[in-house]
Amino acid sequence: MTPRRPRARRRIAVGLVMLLALLGAVQAWAQVPSPAVSRIRLANGMTVLVRENPTAPVVAISLGVRMGTRWETRANAGISNLLQLMVVRATARLNGSQIVEAADRMGGSIDAYGDVDFSEIAATALSRHWVEMLELVADVALRPSLPEGTVQAVRDFLVRQIRNRGDKPYDVALDTLGAHLFGENGYAWNPLGLKESVERLDREALLAQYRRHYVPGQMVLAVSGRVKAAEVGAQAGRLFGAVPAGPAPPLAPAPLPPPSSARDVIEVPGAQAQILAGGPAPALTDPDYPAVKVLSAVLGGGMAGRFFSELRDKQGLAYTTAVQYPTRIDRGHILAQIGTAPENLEKSEAALRHELTRIQQEPVSAEDLRVAKAYLLGNLAMDRRTNARQAWYLASFEAAGVGYEFLDRHVAQVRQVTAEDVQRVARRYLQTLRTVIARPPAR
Repeated sequence: MTPRRPRARRRIAVGLVMLLALLGAVQAWAQVPSPAVSRIRLANGMTVLVRENPTAPVVAISLGVRMGTRWETRANAGISNLLQLMVVRATARLNGSQIVEAADRMGGSIDAYGDVDFSEIAATALSRHWVEMLELVADVALRPSLPEGTVQAVRDFLVRQIRNRGDKPYDVALDTLGAHLFGENGYAWNPLGLKESVERLDREALLAQYRRHYVPGQMVLAVSGRVKAAEVGAQAGRLFGAVPAGPAPPLAPAPLPPPSSARDVIEVPGAQAQILAGGPAPALTDPDYPAVKVLSAVLGGGMAGRFFSELRDKQGLAYTTAVQYPTRIDRGHILAQIGTAPENLEKSEAALRHELTRIQQEPVSAEDLRVAKAYLLGNLAMDRRTNARQAWYLASFEAAGVGYEFLDRHVAQVRQVTAEDVQRVARRYLQTLRTVIARPPAR
C-alpha cells in the first residue's frame, strides 16, 4: 500500500503552529534568567550540582555514573543496564516493593537505567521530602543487595526484550548498522546488550561491575528544585562523604572500522521496509558538533525538515522519516532513515539519497537555516522545562567531562552556525554512508 499523502494545508498549518511554539520557547528561554547552579566537590572526589528553583514544589535528583556500553565488551554487553535495573530492586534494608512504596509516599518515584556514556538513578519527590528521597537514592546507590533470584528474573526479562528486537524491522536494521559502524566497540550495541552476553551475566559479574564504577570520582549528584545549595551539600556529604575514593575504571575501547559505503539488504517479516543510511559523526567536543546538529535539523527537523516535506508530503513515499545524531563522548554516528511501503523501496531510497546529495551541493537557504535552528533550540528549551530533565542535563554533561555549562555554550554555538558550515559538514559526514535495508520476505 502506498503511504497516503496528507493534505498540504493541514500539514502546513500544523507545522506553522509547532514552529511558532518552538520559536516562543526559544524567546522565553532567552528572556527568563536561569536559576544559578552551584558545584560542590566532596573530599572523596564526588561532584554535587545544585540548581535552586523555587517555582515548583518538586525536587528532582539525578545520580549519574560514568558507566555504559562505552566501557563494555562483547563478552559483557548489557551489564551496565542490568546493574542499574538491579540497584533499585533491593537494598540491605528494603526490598523492591518497599523502595517503590517509599518513593510513592513522598509523592514521587525512583528508577534507574544504563545507557551508552552514562547511567542514571533518577528520582523525584515533593520538595518537603527531598532529604528523605536523597536518603533513598543513597541507599540504592551505596547498599544494593543484588539478590540472586531477582538477578535471574531481571536477566530473563532482558533476554526476552533482546529477542523481541529481532522481530522488529527497524531494530534489526539499526543493530545491523551499529555493528557495521562500530565493530567490537561498545557503541555497536543497544544498552540492552547482546543475548549471548546477557545470558551469562551473574551476581558476581554485577558485583564486580558495581565496585569498578560506583566510586565517588565517577559519580555526579545533581539536584534541581526547591532546595538550598548549602543544605544539599551538607546532606550529600553526610550520605556519600564516607565512601572511600577509588580509581577510575579502565577504558580501552576497541578500534573503529573504517567508513564504508557498502549496502546490505536483510529480510524481516513486517508490513514496512526500513532504509537506514549512516556514517561516522563528530564527538561531543568536536568543533563540528553544533553544525552537524543543525544539519540534522535541516534534514529531519520534524514537519519542517526536508525529509518530511519532500519525501512524505510532496512525494508520498514515507510512513516515517528521521535524522538521528545522538550525542556521544567519542565518535558517534549520523543516521538518515525512512520507513516506506515495500513496493516503493527503490524509489524511496533514490529520493533519500537525492536529499543527502542535494544538501552537499546546494547551500541551505536563510529561511531553512532559521527554521532548523528554531526547531533545534526550541526542542532543547522545551525539554528543559522540568526539574527532572534539568537534573539529567546537569549530571550527564558533568559526567561527560565537559561540565554542566556546556549546554549554554552549545546554544551560543548553534546560533553562530552558517549555511556554509552546514554545507561543509554535509560534505564531510554524508559522503560515505553505510546503508542497511530491512524488507519483508519476497512472496
